[in-house]
Amino acid sequence: MQINLRGKSSIADYMVVASGRSSRQVGAISEKLADRLKEEFRLSCKVEGKDTGDWVLIDAGDVIVHVFRPEVREFYQLEKMWMPAGAAAQ
Repeated sequence: MQINLRGKSSIADYMVVASGRSSRQVGAISEKLADRLKEEFRLSCKVEGKDTGDWVLIDAGDVIVHVFRPEVREFYQLEKMWMPAGAAAQ
């Protein structure tokens, strides 16, 4: 899910929220994404939480990516925090 943060936050323009089915998959998704961002866009991303694999945050400058295990994503519900009032998260 992509969330437009322009005008809502100074930390980034967009937030992407994704899920992996397990800690191993969350780690693999985040590692591959950080590698591709470096190779294709020459972005050196900051990565937090990769060791536990429950919730990995990738700071790519204008875009912040969160990769969760489903249970952790449901618990924090970041989509609800940043979506406009009345908007339905998919």
